[in-house]
Amino acid sequence: MADHHEFTVSKSPWGQNDEMGRLNLLTDESRAKIMSRVDGSRLFDLSSEYFVGMPTWSALGDPSYQLYKTHDPAGDLIDNPAGLSGEANALTSYTGDAIHMYTHSGTHLDALNHFGCHGEIFNGFRHEDHVGSRAWDKCGVDVIPPVIARGILLDVAAYKGLDQLPAGYGIGAADLAATADIQGVEIAEGDVVLIRTGRFQEWPNPEKFLTDEPGCNLEGAKWLVEQGAMLVGSDNVAFEQLPTENDQTWCPVHLYLFNEAGCPLIEVVNCEELSEAKGGVIASKQHSRSAGV
Repeated sequence: MADHHEFTVSKSPWGQNDEMGRLNLLTDESRAKIMSRVDGSRLFDLSSEYFVGMPTWSALGDPSYQLYKTHDPAGDLIDNPAGLSGEANALTSYTGDAIHMYTHSGTHLDALNHFGCHGEIFNGFRHEDHVGSRAWDKCGVDVIPPVIARGILLDVAAYKGLDQLPAGYGIGAADLAATADIQGVEIAEGDVVLIRTGRFQEWPNPEKFLTDEPGCNLEGAKWLVEQGAMLVGSDNVAFEQLPTENDQTWCPVHLYLFNEAGCPLIEVVNCEELSEAKGGVIASKQHSRSAGV
């Protein structure tokens, strides 16, 4: 069982009206510094595909991803929704569609209002004051600026010599520190840190992708923030280890990152191509160390 943690809601060091948390570390200067180093010769797509039947977090009753036609050429000949003349209605073949989904579907960013403690979210905003009939009016994705920052992939699965971490494995501080060390990287304040567990190799099988996820435990999440991470992400559906070893809540990492650290996170990140491109670095360093170099 994990150590007991006193989950609380923190006041922002950026002021009583702050809704961005650690994303305040983004500045014009930090963006310009990163843009000056960008190599546009190769791009990596870190997103998942959206399709009917895709793995979606629905364990608590949320809807799966659905795509519907709202207009169809043949149907509009009968319905004539625009009230056209017969000739014009036959001429104008109109097709439209609509998406019905939980916003937690596919590759997405969790804003700071996603989880709170006793109805209170980061910086002390309370639900009775700030939740309307549709959404929170504080700490949502609408306040998140374009994130242009240094990105680091900590390939924990590769560090351990595995294609994928074992089901339900909790990634702690020692795993993350050792992975960073063997990759030769140091996390700096304002970095975006992605964690590869290898779970994305199960995509798009819902049963295998969503069951007993390897992910960061509370200790690992604290370590990332203490090193300076501004935004964190992973290739699984919840970022954190599921089921948790914490007996206080089923989502301790979410409660800590959002409420205490003010750190948003990205989930269902496809890290496979990026891992393959950088895999030789880890393998060669592991070989050098085993040879005593």
